[in-house]
Amino acid sequence: MRSIIKTVLAVMTIMACTNSVSAQFNLKKAAGSVAKAAQAFTLTDQQMAAYVKESVDWMDKNNPVLPDDDPYTQRLNKLVEGITSADGIPLNFKVYNVVDVNAFACPDGSVRVFAALMDIMDDDELVGIIGHEIGHVVKRHSKNAFKTELLTGAVKDAVSATGGKIAALTDSQLGALGESLINAKYSQKQEKEADDCGYEFLVANGRNPWGMVKSFEKLQNLEGSTKSTTVQKMFSSHPDTKDRIDRMTKRCKQDGYERPENK
Repeated sequence: MRSIIKTVLAVMTIMACTNSVSAQFNLKKAAGSVAKAAQAFTLTDQQMAAYVKESVDWMDKNNPVLPDDDPYTQRLNKLVEGITSADGIPLNFKVYNVVDVNAFACPDGSVRVFAALMDIMDDDELVGIIGHEIGHVVKRHSKNAFKTELLTGAVKDAVSATGGKIAALTDSQLGALGESLINAKYSQKQEKEADDCGYEFLVANGRNPWGMVKSFEKLQNLEGSTKSTTVQKMFSSHPDTKDRIDRMTKRCKQDGYERPENK
């Protein structure tokens, strides 16, 4: 879309310099036409689901997924035992054996946790992080972010050229979509919504919501450590960590939950 807008603006500049007043362009009208043309291409929920599945399958194929008998996977499966769906969306969990400190949840309910994150989080903290990420799925934040990437990102030309059919994407395009799932950026309002929704999700599934508070505290402590770069990248758009700690601590206390001891 940016290239289209640049082309229109270039044409308008040439006409303004070479023609008389009678040939002047209506800038507002021209810009509106470009925006309307970009919005004409839409995606159905079925198409969205197909692209998400293809992207997740590509990531699982191109990242070291730990097997079921690995201690990391066994630990994760134990922590999420009984957690099978969120707002009607089936959940599935896997561990990527990578050194980045991260976790993410996809619109289809695929939750991927990085081994390096598991190394620095105790069980309560890890469940708190997972609850927050699932909050983004329940609130449809991840779905909307992925749709925006499809409509405006590196694959938009391939997708829009198919006339309503699913485009055949290259490895590099699938990689770009996978990157957008891992590093989705949310507004501070959305992050707060995911905190609240994650809190409610944890409570509904019999987990102690203090895990969210403890995970925020751990992240705050890591901000000045050697892992600060990866932590800041993971939470760069999040609300201030101290504010999150204070807000969720207040809620836990009001609801009468007892803080678990550090492990």
